[in-house]
Parts: sequence; structure tokens; C-alpha cells
Amino acid sequence: MDLKFDVKAKVEEIAAKLQKDPEMLKSFQGDPVKTLEKLTGVDLPDEQLQPVVAGIKAKLAAADLGDKLGGLKKLL
Repeated sequence: MDLKFDVKAKVEEIAAKLQKDPEMLKSFQGDPVKTLEKLTGVDLPDEQLQPVVAGIKAKLAAADLGDKLGGLKKLL
């Protein structure tokens, strides 16, 4: 089985799934590695999944910031 995948594409894909599913997002916030393993079906050592987890967290934070700035624009 080839475990190589495009990390950036996987981060985008998983972040989009998490943004659409509040329960899965809550699960990711509580235990990101376990949730990531569940979403990808890949069971890797935590240290190998940490870069993907960090990328997803950054993507979610950027999306949240974008939403907040969009709301601020509406107020101005």
C-alpha cells in the first residue's frame, strides 16, 4: 500500500470536511490524531501525522479568521 499522498491536498480536503461537520470538528479539536486516522483510514504513528494535523489547524484558523473579517466588513 502506498502511503504517500499530497499533504496540501489532504489538508484542504479534511479541513473542508471538518468545516461542514460540527461533530467531526469537535472530535478533531479533542483528539486530532485519532480523528485524522478515522477520516483517512490511515493508522500512522502520531509524529508522522503531526504535520498534517498542524496544517489542518492552520487552515481552520485561517478560515475562521476570514469569516470574522467578512463579518467585520459587513459592519463597516
